[in-house]
Amino acid sequence: MTKKLKRNLKLILVALIFFMVGMLAPLPDIYEKGVFVISFLIVGLPVLKKAGENIWRGQVFDENFLMSLATIGAFALQDFAEAAAVMLFYQVGEFFQSYAVNQSRKSIAALMDIRPDYANLQKGEEIVKVSPEEVKVGDLIVIRPGERVPLDGEILQGFSSLDTAALTGESLPKDVEKGDEVVSGCINQTGVLTVKVSKEFANSTVAKILDLVENASSKKANLENFITRFARYYTPTVVIIAVLLALLPPILFTSETFSDWLYRAITFLVISCPCALVISVPLSFFGGLGAASKAGILIKGSNYLEALAHAETIVFDKTGTLTKGNFKVMDIHSNNGHPEKVLETAAYAEAFSTHPIAISIKEAYGKKIDDTKVADLQEIHGQGMTLKLKNKDIAVGNVKLMQNLKIKCPKVKAVGTVIFVAVQGEYIGHLEIADEIKEDAALALQSLKENGVVRTVMLTGDRKEIALKIAEELRIDKVYAELLPIDKVNQLEKILANKERDGQLLYVGDGINDAPVLARSDVGIAMGGIGSDAAIEAADVVIMTDEPSKIATAMKIASGTVAIARQNVVFAIGVKLIILGLGACGYASIWAAVFADVGVAVIAILNAMRALFLAPKNN
Repeated sequence: MTKKLKRNLKLILVALIFFMVGMLAPLPDIYEKGVFVISFLIVGLPVLKKAGENIWRGQVFDENFLMSLATIGAFALQDFAEAAAVMLFYQVGEFFQSYAVNQSRKSIAALMDIRPDYANLQKGEEIVKVSPEEVKVGDLIVIRPGERVPLDGEILQGFSSLDTAALTGESLPKDVEKGDEVVSGCINQTGVLTVKVSKEFANSTVAKILDLVENASSKKANLENFITRFARYYTPTVVIIAVLLALLPPILFTSETFSDWLYRAITFLVISCPCALVISVPLSFFGGLGAASKAGILIKGSNYLEALAHAETIVFDKTGTLTKGNFKVMDIHSNNGHPEKVLETAAYAEAFSTHPIAISIKEAYGKKIDDTKVADLQEIHGQGMTLKLKNKDIAVGNVKLMQNLKIKCPKVKAVGTVIFVAVQGEYIGHLEIADEIKEDAALALQSLKENGVVRTVMLTGDRKEIALKIAEELRIDKVYAELLPIDKVNQLEKILANKERDGQLLYVGDGINDAPVLARSDVGIAMGGIGSDAAIEAADVVIMTDEPSKIATAMKIASGTVAIARQNVVFAIGVKLIILGLGACGYASIWAAVFADVGVAVIAILNAMRALFLAPKNN
């Protein structure tokens, strides 16, 4: 609890003691009224002061003005206890509001803890502790166990495990070694790392994320904008009605007393205070943004959170979004029953290559390659390799290489890339290599359908047969393949034209080469935002891990948040209208008014706080 909250709580408790003394102690009338005045002043002076300051600025019609007007009117009617009660319980409601906002901020403030305090700059043999802003691109920094990674860079020396929970929401540490990229905001857990800085602090991952989070609440949802507009017209309207309620009946009907109708007008003012609406709806969205950040999902504004709750169509990029974007040996075929020999021969042929397919073959082989056994290696562009291995002629490549060398090989229908292997002019087998589908991609698509998504689409520049195979495995409704970037935009325009008016179209890409479609969609979602500048810049939502299943998580949080906000709107307006009617007719006392104002506000605020806990527990 903050110092301000503690101070406010103390004032409320002191005022409550005086109020209870006035209510329960057998005091003379003058002392009883004095006790209620003291109770009122303890909690009411800040409200009176704020109301006066706002009137001076020309901002007359707010809750401070309503409360001040109502309580001063109650004093004028000699209702000292009721005046003190109204202000006391109003401050109780304000306390709950401030506490709720503070709790909401904590979940987002946890992200703010990713900001590094210092960097260990290496200068020759000396290590100097400096501010991260002082470090330049190309400088070397040392990160010890337990320290936060201050800047993005490449590991030159050391190996360790990084705690990325603050960025990704994932509890499992990430192992890193020489040559790996590290991003600011992670915590180094085990080894000492020497890192060459690749970005200045202002352009680092942590700086971009902090800026994103700090500005998230500035983009309001439609429901929030409605409440703002509603309060702007509602407050002056109820003040005018209260004035008319106090003056007209005694003038029109001589049998009515002015004091009775003034009491009704004051009751009407207390009931009418829009605190529950004005606070609880933005608080709901604030809590939803915090819940999403806990799950490793950064949403750039309440408007995007609301849009996620109305997702109708989701369009996916393929590579890096539904697939891992790296190749893997999926199958090995041998014509003599020795698939391990086929793999070994292919691995030796690719010993010196850094091509992604070559890397996948070497990773599948998994053993150390003695490149001294390789001789006369020749790379034939677009076809493959020829070489000598243990004095035998080897050919490893595609069907064109086999045809050029007049080596007979079977016709293979495969979704991915086929690499044929021949020894001494004879085919001995082949490898099938393809981009690997992410582990949770199928679950993600299923969850999206369960969460109300009507249509799933894939746009990809890859070959049609590969795209169709992946779409079949993941049960994607529609596929458009072999598209150039401009084709993706054109196709997205067609999909947008066919969606329902209120339905939202989400585009999910890797945030690197999908900027045009990310920007054109209703909500652009970037996958694997950790370390990707383009993802953070181009997208409206950034999934800080490579898990497509987090999209469904974001939608669940969004739906829950919007539902809570709507509940508060219906509840607050419903109760207000009922008790406003009763108050105007003289059937509701000022105590009922206190419940309608403070009680409704507290209930709505407590309901709004549920949004903080919408993130799944396993994140």
